[in-house]
Amino acid sequence: MNPQAQPPLWSEEELSADSTRAISRFRETRIQEPLELYLGHFDAHRRNIEDLFEKTCCLTRLRDQSHELLTGRGYLTEIRYLTSPSVSEDDLKVLTDAKLSHSYLEKNPDATRNIIDVVLLGLDRERFPWLGENRMPTGEESTAAIVSTAALIANQKVQTARRSAAKNLQEDEVAKALLASGYVEVERRSVDNFSRIPGPGEFCKESLFGGRKADLVIGLWDGRAMPTECKVSNSSTNSVKRLNNDAAVKAKVWLREFGTASCIPAAVLSGVFKVHNLLSAQKNDLTIFWSHKLETMISFIESTKN
Repeated sequence: MNPQAQPPLWSEEELSADSTRAISRFRETRIQEPLELYLGHFDAHRRNIEDLFEKTCCLTRLRDQSHELLTGRGYLTEIRYLTSPSVSEDDLKVLTDAKLSHSYLEKNPDATRNIIDVVLLGLDRERFPWLGENRMPTGEESTAAIVSTAALIANQKVQTARRSAAKNLQEDEVAKALLASGYVEVERRSVDNFSRIPGPGEFCKESLFGGRKADLVIGLWDGRAMPTECKVSNSSTNSVKRLNNDAAVKAKVWLREFGTASCIPAAVLSGVFKVHNLLSAQKNDLTIFWSHKLETMISFIESTKN
């Protein structure tokens, strides 16, 4: 193994400069995003909420209609957003000990009532004040509740779409950079031992690497593996979760399972990251690269050639 082929270790000044550049790119991307994406989600969910109000007499008969609402056309998303904060599908599964598939709910009407009961317990009394006062809403209250709920759903849908699209784009950019440098993409696999690591000059996309999943697993030219995470952050607070509580934690697991001599955990970043979080992740043996400067990653990979 070439002792000179060590991953880059960035100074605070270098991380600060790249962080500033990444934030600038993030701003440019957000400004260019079309409003139509939000409006499309808003209109679709507003129509569903209006239907929900009509079917349940402004939500006053929500529990009576539970089975029809959750198995017919399906209003699960709108119903989840009646609470404050909204309740996720995963939380609903745990809280009700039920599956949320159409076939399961169709056969288990008690489960649909349990779901509605959980929602009613967490109901947003500010948006739906009439439900706690045993009366029907005024026209203004009904309109405000429908519009605000549709806006909450649309906002979350756009946020999710942003993260998914940005992450997919980032992974594609890394893959293209690897292919352009002479790498070959191989099938995804579960890397549970050294023999399963992609060979020198090979990489695979999302695969289980030891006990944790990696967005890409890159076989370096000298035989080492570089499990790589692609992380997009839309805020400095979010960066802690994506970088320090996810990628850096995975790095520790991978190093424990495969050893420092055979494994170089890495992360390709874009968006908003605080410099002190970057320094902390790097101190925990996570090699940092940036989407706006993938040539540094390729340069390091080239340096691992014997």
